[in-house]
Amino acid sequence: MSDTTLTRVDLSEAVFREVGLSRSESAELVESVLEHISASLVRGEQVKISSFGTFSVRDKNARVGRNPKTGEEVPITPRRVLTFRPSHLMKDRVSEGNK
Repeated sequence: MSDTTLTRVDLSEAVFREVGLSRSESAELVESVLEHISASLVRGEQVKISSFGTFSVRDKNARVGRNPKTGEEVPITPRRVLTFRPSHLMKDRVSEGNK
């Protein structure tokens, strides 16, 4: 695996190079897309991006956990978690990268 990370700046730079918008317009576009995705997830909606995958929010119930160091039981409060399910195309692309 690689130690590199794709950042917002990288995404806006890619939009700048491939679409031809100015750097500031590219950054605004990336921010706008990410804000729409975030707002939808906060509202509890699914975000499905074709050929990429689906982001969704799931409610997890309260449960009893265990501290692995001490073995002590600890209550875990109910919470919402973000999940991502990659599309079959994305799974295949990632798998091919392993060859």
